Amino acid sequence: MSDRPFWEHKSLKQMSREEWESLCDGCGRCCLITLIDDDEPDIIAETSVHCAQFDASCRQCRNYEQRAVLVPNCVTLTPENVADLGFMPPTCAYRRLSEGKGLPNWHPLLTGRRESVAEAGVAVSPDLTDERGVDEDDLWRFITNERRRG
Repeated sequence: MSDRPFWEHKSLKQMSREEWESLCDGCGRCCLITLIDDDEPDIIAETSVHCAQFDASCRQCRNYEQRAVLVPNCVTLTPENVADLGFMPPTCAYRRLSEGKGLPNWHPLLTGRRESVAEAGVAVSPDLTDERGVDEDDLWRFITNERRRG
């Protein structure tokens, strides 16, 4: 038994389901609609529009266990695919650990407080737009941030 936290001595594949799920910091950024331009596929445009299953007030999926059925293009993170998901925010614990980085100092596993994500300015705003109220052709109007993939 190690004295170090599980994320420091276990690979993503070695983690239990409970450990895996605890890595999520609850920022909600993976539930935002992102746009990828066909002409510039390395650029990820984050919008202020969220998935219909996302509850922005508490930054959680309304139907987490059924999300892949309810939202066919919802990506379920696994130890096998996380390293290939360059659209995930660079602050994402899954992405950071897959890249050999540690958890950021504001992560709830380190602070013991879920609020630390919002206090660090990483959590999405509760003032988002539900995708059900936006025409797909108008999503570009909601772009809030652009970054390079990977």
